[in-house]
Amino acid sequence: MGSQSPPSLPPVYIVSAVRTPIGQFQGALASHSAIQLGSHTIKSAIQRVPSLKPEQVEEVFYGNVISG
Repeated sequence: MGSQSPPSLPPVYIVSAVRTPIGQFQGALASHSAIQLGSHTIKSAIQRVPSLKPEQVEEVFYGNVISG
């Protein structure tokens, strides 16, 4: 049994981060779904990096803590 090195992983880049606004229960954001808010934040994150083209994004990690 020889020692094996772990497989090499591709590089990962964090290029931008955006959060949704903080709202109140039944407040101004109540009519927007989590999907609508999420798509807006992802679009905003991409727009903040002018050199990044949407087709270059392979994965997005997104969290949803509490939906009203």
